[in-house]
Order: sequence, then structure tokens, then C-alpha cells
Amino acid sequence: MVYGVKVLSDVVPQAQAEILTEDALTFLAALHRTFEATRQNLLVARDVAQRRYDSGAVFDFPPETAHIRADPTWHCAPPAPGLEDRRVEITGPTDRKMVINALNSGAKTFMADFEDSNSPTFANMIAGQVNLRDAIRRQIDFEVGGKAYKLVAKPAVLIVRPRGWHLDETRVVIDNSPVSASIFDFAFYFFHNARELVKRGYGPYFYLPKMEHYLEARLWNDIFLFAQSYIELPHNTIRATVLIETLPAAFQMDEILFELRNHSSGLNCGRWDYIFSAIKKRRADRGTVFPDRKDVTMTVPFMDAYVRLLIQTCHRRKVAAMGGMSAQIPIKNDLKANEIAMEKVRADKLREVTAGHDGTWIAHPLIHDIARKVFDEYMPGPNQYHVRREDVRVVAADLTNADVPGKITEEGVRSNVSVALAYSAAWLGGNGCIPVNHLMEDAATAEIARVQLWQWVKYAARMNNGQPVTVPFVDQIIEELAATIKSAVPGVKDEHLKITIKYLKSQIRQQWPSDFLTSDLMPFLSMADGVELRWQPSLL
Repeated sequence: MVYGVKVLSDVVPQAQAEILTEDALTFLAALHRTFEATRQNLLVARDVAQRRYDSGAVFDFPPETAHIRADPTWHCAPPAPGLEDRRVEITGPTDRKMVINALNSGAKTFMADFEDSNSPTFANMIAGQVNLRDAIRRQIDFEVGGKAYKLVAKPAVLIVRPRGWHLDETRVVIDNSPVSASIFDFAFYFFHNARELVKRGYGPYFYLPKMEHYLEARLWNDIFLFAQSYIELPHNTIRATVLIETLPAAFQMDEILFELRNHSSGLNCGRWDYIFSAIKKRRADRGTVFPDRKDVTMTVPFMDAYVRLLIQTCHRRKVAAMGGMSAQIPIKNDLKANEIAMEKVRADKLREVTAGHDGTWIAHPLIHDIARKVFDEYMPGPNQYHVRREDVRVVAADLTNADVPGKITEEGVRSNVSVALAYSAAWLGGNGCIPVNHLMEDAATAEIARVQLWQWVKYAARMNNGQPVTVPFVDQIIEELAATIKSAVPGVKDEHLKITIKYLKSQIRQQWPSDFLTSDLMPFLSMADGVELRWQPSLL
């Protein structure tokens, strides 16, 4: 055992023995001891910034980095092998069958997700590491129920998304404090696979989520430099795409690229988390009450401005500007409804490619051909870095424009309650990605649902029928819809639904919503994994 390192759970002993080796734990400890203090300082800085926003501070581009934004001469690293053409990227959790299906989907790349589409039980986190290790070495094939799952000759290029800076990995403690979940996910994937990936002609590629400041990107870059030196891999071998999915990050796109420039492979429009952040960060502004979630589309002013600025910024720095996720999934046994859903996918991808995006995200293999055909027709080359979008002029007020056409309806309230309950209950049961009403829902859409309910109650918003959204009204809908969740989402347990009901009711009563539901509910996963908490979760 490595000095100062304690693994508090033993739920998958064989897999843990393969992944949590002494050498890998030593690497993890080195990262933790070098960078944890910086992470904690950056998280404190987030809280300080939020208090400024609550006091009326205006969102704006940082004045201290104006010279970086104004300098046209610096560019990011050229595309790494396998990342020149990213026209369709498929995403999903690291379940063994899903990994094979995603790699075989025909998509150019596969974002293997330890974050929003994953429930971070310790078994899921460790098994995911095993599955990715085996996929890289082409040892992942298996058979179940008479059906064989086997990798194709040329699978998608692998990109891994670790969890965000705000999350702790509570099952591993170093020097009496939990390790960063981001560092945990990165460390084991990198340590076990970086050399093998390079040997096979690629490299360790990452998606970095939920950053709020360019100094958080600097921390990642410092970790990359440290990690490459540690295993004697040439610097700049790593590539990372940053998801711009928080409102503060939208004002620091150039700076984030600059910090990661020798390791950068671009930015991505993380649309759902971005909407969540836009509500949460401006929580004290009653002028930013949005209508139903379905009405906050990519064409409303603040979302359109964010997209145009991202494409312009990326192409100015010669890296990929990736589009976002279409949540639609195929609808079986209803051809008309399926065609309507697929037409929404086509329209979304057409909007992205004609705006100048270099690729897009899908959540289901059967969506691949639709997205691929649109990008093949309108993007004949491997990317669109040449589309400079010099016509774009985005100012701070554009990114905070709260003019969102639409209404708050009872249907919208019910939809938010349904998604928040269903997803949270499934997440507690180990499932981080569920279909609800023919849409693929993950933590990001559940977060929008949660904070919208809070916002509507907080500011006594009125529905289109004139009725205000109140605590008793939402409580009533929660109780009513809770009875339908188990039939809508098979496998949900009564104990998890009970926790979820109590959690959602508590959230709409808070002065401010919690930062992340995953942070709030993580203690329940820890207890299920055998970790003895020093305190009892308030929802018990």
C-alpha cells in the first residue's frame, strides 16, 4: 500500500487490483500532493465570484487578459492524429457493451464519459477504467445471451471526459482528504494507457468539463505537463477539448485556449450545462426568469451569441469548434413521431454546420447517419477552420441577453419535475443516462429542470394560465408524478425515489439552489460503496 493513500471501498476487488496498482496509486498521490491546494483555492474563488454576481456584479470579459484576446499571432497546437476530422462524435458512459457499440458506431470519435452520463458508483468508475484499457488493446470483445460484441477493424478515436473540478472521489483518501474526482479519472486512464495509445498511433485525448475560469484551465495544463514528465512522454502529446458550459467561461474562451494552447484541440458548445449555468450564476436576478425548458433553444439571443463567439474564437486560433448534443433518440413503433424527431436532429445539425462548426455530438448510434450526411454535404473538408466568422461582433450584453420567447406552463413544470425525479433516482441506482419521453437525459438536463423549478418558485413566476408557481403547487406535482417514475424508468428503487422526492422538495425551498445535484447526492453512493461518513446526510 502507498503511504498516506487509503482505498475505502472494495466493491470490485479484481478490477480494483488491476487498476489501483501500487505504481498507479503512487502517481495519483503525486498529483494530489502537487495540485490539490490549487484546486481548493480555485473552488473558493468560484464562491467569491458568485457572491459578487449575487451583489450585482456585471459579467464581462476580464480586463487583465485583454492583450491575449487582442493578439492575433498566437495559435493552438495542430490537430493530433485522429483528431483532424471530428464531424460526428458519439458520447456515452463506459459500460462495456456501450463502449463497443459507440466505438463501432461509425462516428469519428467516441467521448467515453465518466461525468454527466455516468453514475459514479465505485464499481462504475473502476469497471469503466478496465473497459477503456481493454478497448485500447482490442481485448474488449465478449459474448452475452448468445450475442457477440466485437470491435470493428477501425473503431472511433477515443476521447475521455473526467469528472469536474468540483467533485471529490470519496472512496479514495490521500493524507486524510478525498482526492479530486477529476484527477482520479485522469490519473488512472493516463497512467495505464498513455504509452499504449501513442504506440498505436494516437494519444491520450480528453474532454474537460465545467470550468469557470482560465486559471482552472491552467491547472489542467500544469497537470498535463507533470504527468507527461512523470512517465517520460514528450510534452504536448496530450490533447484536450474544453466544454464551454458555464456562463463565466463564455467570457474567457480565448484565455482558456491560451492556457492549454500546446495541448488544446478546441472548444465544445456544452449547451445543456450552459443553460443550467446561465440560470444558476444569475440566480439573484429576477429579470432572468426563463420560460419552459423546451423554449430555451439554440436560436434564442444569448445562446446564438455564445455559439457564434465560440466558432470565431476557435477558428481564429486554428482549433475545432465542436457543436452540441441533440437529445432526440429513435422512437420505435411510431414512424410519424420518429420522423418528426429525426427532422429535429437534421435541422439542428444543419444549423451547426452552416454556422461553421467542425463537428457535432450524438447520443445514439442510430442517429449517426443523419448527422453524418448533413456534415458530409456541407463540410467537404476535414474541418472548417477556414471559416473565420469575421462578421461576428459579440459584446458582453449579448451573452447575458435574457430575452427568451416563450411561456411557463403547467406542462413545463411537470416535465421538469418528471426529469429531475427520474434522473436523480436512476443516478442513485447506478444509471447516469436514461431515456425520458424519447429524449436522452443526463445530469445536465436534470440540473436545468431542478434550477428552473427553484427559480420559478423563488420569483413567484406565473404560468400562462395566470397561476403562480408555488411550493405547495410543486409539492403536489412531485407527489403525483413520483407514483409514475418506477413504471417510466425500470429498475428505480423505492429507497432512491424517496430520497429524490425529499431532495427536490428541499431544493425549491432554499434561498439559493445547490451548485450541483451530483455533489448533493454523492454521499448516498459513498455509503452504498461501504464508506463510513463522518456526518449523516440531511435527507435521511
